[in-house]
Amino acid sequence: MQRRSVIHTTSTLALGALTGCALPGVAQTDIKTPFAVATTTVPIVGSTLVFPVRRIYCIGRNYAAHAREMGSDPTREPPFFFQKPTDAIQNVAPGSVANHPYPSLTKNYHYEVELVAALSKGGRNIPISTALDHVYAYAVGLDMTRRDLQRALGDEKKPWEIGKSFDRSAPIGPLHLASLTGPFMQGGIWLKVNGVLKQNANLNQMIWSVAEQIAKLSEAFELMPGDIIYSGTPENVGPVVRGDVIDCHIDGLPNLGIKIV
Repeated sequence: MQRRSVIHTTSTLALGALTGCALPGVAQTDIKTPFAVATTTVPIVGSTLVFPVRRIYCIGRNYAAHAREMGSDPTREPPFFFQKPTDAIQNVAPGSVANHPYPSLTKNYHYEVELVAALSKGGRNIPISTALDHVYAYAVGLDMTRRDLQRALGDEKKPWEIGKSFDRSAPIGPLHLASLTGPFMQGGIWLKVNGVLKQNANLNQMIWSVAEQIAKLSEAFELMPGDIIYSGTPENVGPVVRGDVIDCHIDGLPNLGIKIV
C-alpha cells in the first residue's frame, strides 16, 4: 500500500480501536488513589482524541552503518530492545520548534531520529505476516541520549538506562493513522542540526523491519494497546549543545523540530 499525505486530513477512521481500553485484571470503576498521576498521551492528527501511552520500546543498532559506528557487527547481532518511561515523551506540534532542555549529568548529548509505530492491538507471539495489523499510527521521533553516561555504564557492564531513560528523552510529533498513511517500509529519513545534514538514510535500510520488531517483542512481552516502538536510527549520531536547532524528517510525515535550551 502506498503512503499518502495525511497532513490536512480530518478523518477519524479507526479511532474506536483506542476507546474504552482497559488494563487486564484491573477494575475500571470506583478507583480511588491518594494523589493524581498524569497520563501520558500523544495527539492524533485529525481528531480530538489522544493516544494513551502505556510503554515505550526502543530497538538498538537497527541500521547496519549505525551498528558499526557503535562498535557492533550487524551481520551477527540479533535484535535487542530497551524501554523508556512514558514521561520521557515530549510532544512537539508540527511546524513548530519546541524548546528542549539540555539534561543534567551529561557533557555529550546525542540526537537519534527514528520512525515511531503506535499500537492499538497487542498479543503474544505475533506472526510477522500480521504484525502490521497491530499498528494504529506512525510519527517522527527522537531518541535523545546521554552518550557519555551510556558508554561509561556499558563499559562497566552496568545497565545504561540513565543514558537513555530520562525526562523528555523521547520527543515525538503527532500520530498519523496507519489506515491513511499505509506502512512505512521505505522512504527518506534525515536529521539536520542548524541546517546542516547529519543523518541521511532510507527506512528500507533497517536491519529489522517494524513488523519483525513487533513479532520479536511479542516473544518477550505481551504487547498491549498504547505501546509505542521507536524503530531505530541511522548512522552519524552526534552531539548537540544549547542553542542548536534539530530538524527531523521522514517522507510522508511533517518535520519534527526542537531547540536545545
